Amino acid sequence: MKVDINQLKKFLIEAGLVTEKQFERELKKSEETDQKIQDILVLDGLVSQEEITKLEAYLLGIPFINIEKETIPLDVLKIVPEPIARAHNIIAFRLEGDNLQVAMVDPEDLRTIDFIKKTNPTLKIAPRLTTQEGIKKALYLYQKTLQAEFGDIIKKEASTIRHIQDNQNNQDSEQKKDLEKVAQELPVITVVDTLLKHAILQRASDVHIEPLENEVIVRYRIDGLLRNVMSLPSTTAPGIVARIKVLSNLKLDEHRLPQDGRFKIETEDFKYSIRVSILPVFNGEKIVMRMLAEGTKAYSLESLGIDTKSLELLHYNLNRPSGMILITGPTGSGKTTTLYAMMEILNTPDVNISTVEDPVEYRMPRVNQTQVNAKIGLTFSAGLRSLVRQDPDIIMVGEIRDNETAALAINAALTGHQVLSTLHTTEASGAIPRLIDMKCEPFLLASTLNVVIAQRLVRKFHSDKEKYKLSSDELKNMERYCKLERILNLLKEEKAIDPKATIKDIDFYRAKPSKDSADGYSGRIGIYEILPVTETIKELIVKKATSKDITNQAIKEGMRTMIEDGFVKAAKGLTSIEEVLRVITE
Repeated sequence: MKVDINQLKKFLIEAGLVTEKQFERELKKSEETDQKIQDILVLDGLVSQEEITKLEAYLLGIPFINIEKETIPLDVLKIVPEPIARAHNIIAFRLEGDNLQVAMVDPEDLRTIDFIKKTNPTLKIAPRLTTQEGIKKALYLYQKTLQAEFGDIIKKEASTIRHIQDNQNNQDSEQKKDLEKVAQELPVITVVDTLLKHAILQRASDVHIEPLENEVIVRYRIDGLLRNVMSLPSTTAPGIVARIKVLSNLKLDEHRLPQDGRFKIETEDFKYSIRVSILPVFNGEKIVMRMLAEGTKAYSLESLGIDTKSLELLHYNLNRPSGMILITGPTGSGKTTTLYAMMEILNTPDVNISTVEDPVEYRMPRVNQTQVNAKIGLTFSAGLRSLVRQDPDIIMVGEIRDNETAALAINAALTGHQVLSTLHTTEASGAIPRLIDMKCEPFLLASTLNVVIAQRLVRKFHSDKEKYKLSSDELKNMERYCKLERILNLLKEEKAIDPKATIKDIDFYRAKPSKDSADGYSGRIGIYEILPVTETIKELIVKKATSKDITNQAIKEGMRTMIEDGFVKAAKGLTSIEEVLRVITE
């Protein structure tokens, strides 16, 4: 079944998606490159993949299905084996009686339809067209079917791992040989590989393996929260630790000192760099593995959750030739991701960007990224001192941790460089007294600081959510954190509510658990507090004003606090009030 080119042209022009001139130009290009006209139209951005697929479906008389919105039973999914599904981009998604509906991207692939008919002779196959992106997401369901099997696999293999007795009588060389041997044995390899694969499928950012007296607890950090995954027999601990030490190229016979290392895992579907930290604890050695997806594209500032007014302010400051932009917040609040989103904007061929980071989390083309290595003396301050001699236009320092790094960063900003960095404080205004505490002169801070951003990450709703209005008691509770009148005005400014609405009219939402999300949340979004260093703020800095005075002045000048930004996002249905309060008050 092929789409008639003339029919396609006619429908596209009548729908106002392309002009005749554009279509003829694209047709010529498709003939020259030997590609389908549909693919060329999508690649050049004239139509979306979904629009062109819907049109193809209409012309061929095949229904279109948005496979991403379908809940696919696992027994139906498995009717088409995974290798066939991947190779031919076809998904079985619905079975009604003996009618099997399959989603595909290529309507001409009749051979695969015939194959499914032959392997399932009692079924009638009804093809549906869908997008390539939809198929890609649906293919992940094959991986999720493995999750139910992981627990059994791990427990079965764990029971066969040889126990190595750790005692003073065991000679170091003998113990090392034993550990090397166990680390290469199939049961322990299977356990570690399965734990990592499961962590990737669960979108975990960290894996914790913690030895207790009678068991080993495995926990994953997902969307910022640690969750128990499973427990293993305590006898498995030495083997698991040994395996991870071998992968990370660490000392197998060192059990008394902390060790840090890294390794990579790679399959057809994913590529991860894993940062390993091993710490001696009372019952053995605790392992924490940070999972860093390689090839991840930097986010845009818009997608991170920064509102329009704040975006304009940030773009203005990013276009300034010198000065310092600071991002503050606790560990795991997304500071590095925001830094990379800014560098993505600044990363043009006419500037030299140099960074010093610990670790290098994302690789960026044309950016000179230096990894901190304290063991050989390459600290943030040593790296920054060298960067200044590399003729940079923009310098990114992963974190200002000490007085020397702070002084060097301010000096670099004073001498015509644009400096981006992070600092551990709870609010935006707190960065100023923190830097003064690091022996930075207030008048130099006032001259160099352009903007300070504070942020946290809140979990987003997965799909379904429950609407409700706040009771009088809940409104009183909210008043403890912010002025409700400001929330109301902010929502009216953004035209998110009716201009005549009162705070009691605003809809808020609660998470609704579903089959795909046990707690109703999936993914995270930022809540922000963006403090521009205006002339009045500079005067307060020079006077060594308190962070409270600086915050109050910034609010007078229109700054939206983090709690206000969070409540606005809650009113827009992105997250819940409980989630905002959790990250602000913890």
